[in-house]
Amino acid sequence: MEIKETFRTVGLIGRPGVNTQVEETLMALAAYLDNRNINVIVDDAISSSVAPEHQRGTRKILGETCDLVIVVGGDGCLLGAARDLARYKVPLLGVNRGRLGFLTDIHPAEIEARMDEVLQGEYSVEHRFLLEAQVKRDGKMMGENSALNDVVFHSGNSVKMLEFELYIDGDFVYRQRSDGLIISTPTGSTAYALSGGGPIMHPRLDAIVLVPMFPHTLSSRPIVIDGNSEIKIYVSPTNDFKPLLNCDGQGGLVVEPEDWLYVRKRSHPLRLLHPKTHSFYEACRSKLGWSEIL
Repeated sequence: MEIKETFRTVGLIGRPGVNTQVEETLMALAAYLDNRNINVIVDDAISSSVAPEHQRGTRKILGETCDLVIVVGGDGCLLGAARDLARYKVPLLGVNRGRLGFLTDIHPAEIEARMDEVLQGEYSVEHRFLLEAQVKRDGKMMGENSALNDVVFHSGNSVKMLEFELYIDGDFVYRQRSDGLIISTPTGSTAYALSGGGPIMHPRLDAIVLVPMFPHTLSSRPIVIDGNSEIKIYVSPTNDFKPLLNCDGQGGLVVEPEDWLYVRKRSHPLRLLHPKTHSFYEACRSKLGWSEIL
């Protein structure tokens, strides 16, 4: 088998506290790569009992030294890896040990066949952009984070509606009272934004969708905008509680009345590898329960 020079060092990532199936898959991958004389680096966050004979490293080390990183787990695990590694331009390949598997699309039973194809250059590459979000107060940066799926501005634990103003590229769009706003990439359009009534967007689109969350005005609908737009949100001083800003459902930046939120495309996209057999529409059919052609 002719192995592409670019895949001489491969990193392995799995969710911390992995279950037995994830551990088994990681160890099988390590053995598979060993048999092909490929250098393996295992993420520090993985239990030391998994592939203990292999070099270990931080996400930074994986990003700087690996030619390919394989993520074993669900889509959430790949989202975290994407936020950490996109800046290093290292491609990611996902093996599904989660539920839906829109991003981690290799079935565990097909690992060797699909990996043989990838190592021989039989794969496709998608460039998925991320969003960066910032919270500013009186002109000072109070916090920032990034997201591959979505940035969600919401009322947190409060049952009260949020009041805010939305601006796109400096133009005033509307003043809204709602439970919040989902700002989603095409990658995230099949996730939380879809549950909120947003459209499904093909991953190759250079677009962002804004999905209001239970708006007080029923005419408020999702808006699809150019992917290079700058989104600004002014948090109204009438809010008597502190909302939250979440990126890919992780953590939460605390927001105060009169803060400004900025969301824009991140400069470094994710390079996501797929087997040649991958089809976005087949993934939609199988993951979302669409009817097959009779």
